[in-house]
This record gives sequence, structure tokens and C-alpha cells, in this order.
Amino acid sequence: MTPALDAIDRLGEAKSLLAAAARAGAAGLDDSALVLAASTAEELGRLVDALRVQLAGEIDERSRYELGRDGLAQRLGETRAVHLIEKVTLVSSREAARRVRLGRATRARFALDGSPLPAEFSAVSAGLADGMLGLDSAAVIVQHLTQADTAPREHRDRAEHALVEDAASMSADLVAVRALVWREALDPDGAEPRDEDLRRRRQFWIGQEVNGLSKFGGYADPVNAALLKAALAERSGPNVQPRFLSAEELAVATNTRDPRTTDQRNFDIVMGLITAGIRSSESTRKSMRSLTTVIAVVNKKDLEAGTGVGWLDDVAEPVSVATIKELACDAGVRTLVLGDNGEPLYLGRTERLHSRAQRLALAVRDGGCIWSGCHAPPSWCHAHHVKEYRDGGLTDIDNGVLLCPAHHHALHASDYELRMVNGRPELRAPAWIDAGRQWKPLGKSRVTMVA
Repeated sequence: MTPALDAIDRLGEAKSLLAAAARAGAAGLDDSALVLAASTAEELGRLVDALRVQLAGEIDERSRYELGRDGLAQRLGETRAVHLIEKVTLVSSREAARRVRLGRATRARFALDGSPLPAEFSAVSAGLADGMLGLDSAAVIVQHLTQADTAPREHRDRAEHALVEDAASMSADLVAVRALVWREALDPDGAEPRDEDLRRRRQFWIGQEVNGLSKFGGYADPVNAALLKAALAERSGPNVQPRFLSAEELAVATNTRDPRTTDQRNFDIVMGLITAGIRSSESTRKSMRSLTTVIAVVNKKDLEAGTGVGWLDDVAEPVSVATIKELACDAGVRTLVLGDNGEPLYLGRTERLHSRAQRLALAVRDGGCIWSGCHAPPSWCHAHHVKEYRDGGLTDIDNGVLLCPAHHHALHASDYELRMVNGRPELRAPAWIDAGRQWKPLGKSRVTMVA
């Protein structure tokens, strides 16, 4: 019996243990055991996912097109490997396709003479096999580094190893941000063509009425997505008075309670802004102030050279410096220029650093709530003094961080500790979460990562 077959045969034992744990449930665990169990279960899940990807890659290899009717999928009545995996595993076609893509990228290859070759993404392959890399992180690493295919192989390999190391201690969302940063660093000339391609793919559609409701949707390019997200965030934050309410909703709404669901509130905000735009006359348009401000962040050297990328509020996809220059003429977009060390140099041409500008600079540095895994945008956040104001802390950027209301309260009410090191915030978790009590740098400044 081969080692692979022996290991697969023993999966039944692991299945029995996992089934017993699932039946036992989590209700009887104390807090420490509950957190440990969640972490352990995730580690096991990553190993299972790695096996799923390997099996999908092998099924795909044995079903490749040139084998024709002798291919595995066709012999079992399916035209493609994805369809066979979907049929056997009962996962969605999208998940089956994701496993096949990862399987192809991480599967060992062979040269024409039969000699073995490493996988295209060997570090991702090893990370999956070791259980330190989840599928979400692996997928974004492969996706974004594949888009940087014009970069030298050794540079792309270095980026891959760095991202796999990041994924051992970061959420998949943060890994996705860093993967985008690496893509732009490896292929700066690809930013402008990607801008134009994404803009061509923008669309909006509205369907026919069904039972009194009309369905609509679409896709927004990064610039318009940033404007739309900023408009929603500014008008739906936890400390914002409810707006665009009907008479019935207004009768029950208070400063602390909005009777609408999040989706209903977002719809009312979008339609309210559209209605306001329709009602504004052409003759008075120039006198109307911008209702929404989006910050476009760019490095000074890139701006002067006309190369590289910048980043828009709350949008992961970067845009080219050419697009940033174009947006600088728009009243709804402010350009914040950073120096070599990520320090804010200027915001527009006339505004100097006062309290609002400081909050905007914090938004650029922190990218929203600094708490790991939190996605609250800057407009929802409080500016927190790292060294308390009452203890002599200064109201300046080097002593301020952005925290959403929930995590602002959590910091004050728990054993988490926060400090500033060279102008960047670092957080230390209590011992029951991190036994080593490591200080971890925070913030999501993508421009600083590129630098």
C-alpha cells in the first residue's frame, strides 16, 4: 500500500473523532477552552481544505482536454472536471472551480522528459499542506500574483513567500489587501490598463416589475465605488441622525434607533441622493457643495513621476496615478499626498492641518478602525488618544488612532494594550488570547505598504 493510500484509508478514524466533537457541542466549554477549540477546529479545517484542493487538482489533471473520452470526467459521464467535482462533493460550481484553479496552481508538474518540476506557486502549496494557509488567502495570493505575470520570476516568488508568511497571522481580507499591494509593486505599468478595463465593465440594470418590486443591480469601477461607499458611510454611521425617512418611520425614529434595516437605509440614501440630483437645476449646479468627499491617497514621488498607483477610500482595487490626477479636478475627491515615510504632506492646495485634516490623515494611515478584522470605515470611527488626554496626551496624529465605537469601548473595558511606535499604532492582546503577548502593528495604509 502506498503512503498516500494508507493516509486516505485512515481518514475514517479522523472522521469519527470529528463527528464525536461535533456531537459534543461547545456549550460546556469555558471561555479559554472555547477560543482554543475554535482555533484548533480552524487548523483542522485548513488541512481538510488542502486535501480538497489536491484531490481537485488531480481530478482536473486526469480529466484534461487532450485525453478526450479517456479522461476521468468523461468516463464518469461529465464533460469537465469542475462538473465531476460538483457532482461528487455537492459543492457549488463556483467552489468547485475555485478548488480546480488552486489545484492547478499548487500541483507538482512534470517536464516533457518526465522530470519533476515545482508547483507554479510552491510556497502556497507548502502553506496549504502545512495547514497554515486557508483557501481564501491562497486564492487571493494566486489571483493577484498571476495578474503580475510580467514581473521577473524571482520577484514574484519573493512576493509569494512574503504573503504566505503574512497569512499565518493575518485575516484573509488583510492578505487580499497586501496581495494587491504586491501586484502593483511588481507590475506598476499595469495599473492604467486595469483602470480602463474596469471602467469598461461598469454597468447598471433594472429589471421588470414582479409583485410590485423591480430588481436592479450592477457593477461599479473603483472610482464610482469609492463615491458610493463614502456616500453611504457618511449617512449611515452609528452616530448619524437617521435621514431619508418616510413619515411613518420618522414618527418612531429617535437619535438612537432607526426602524429600517441596513439594506432599507442604504436604498433610501441612494434614492435620496438621486432625487436631490434630479431636483438640482443646471444653472445652480456650480454653487452646490459636494455632498460626499472621497480621499485619494498617493505618494509624492509617484504623483510627480506620473507612474504607480493611488488608493481611494474603502476600495481595495488601486487606481493609476493618471486617474488620481484626473480626479484631483473633481470637487468630490480630495488628493492627499504622502512623503517617503508615509507622512501626510498636504491635502489640496489651501487647507492646512487642523482637526478635520488630522482625522483625514488618520483615515489614510489607519484605513478605518485599526482593530484587526474590523471593516468599519473612517467615517464611523472615533479619534482615540493613545496616551489619554487627561494624562497629558497630545491631540496630534502621532497620538491618535481610529477606532469604531464598539472597539473603542472594548479597548477601555478589556486588557488590550495600545501604543505608538514611530507614528504607527501597535496592539497587544491579553494572555488568554495570545500567550506570547506580542505587539502587532496595525493599520491598513496601502500606499505605505507599496513604499
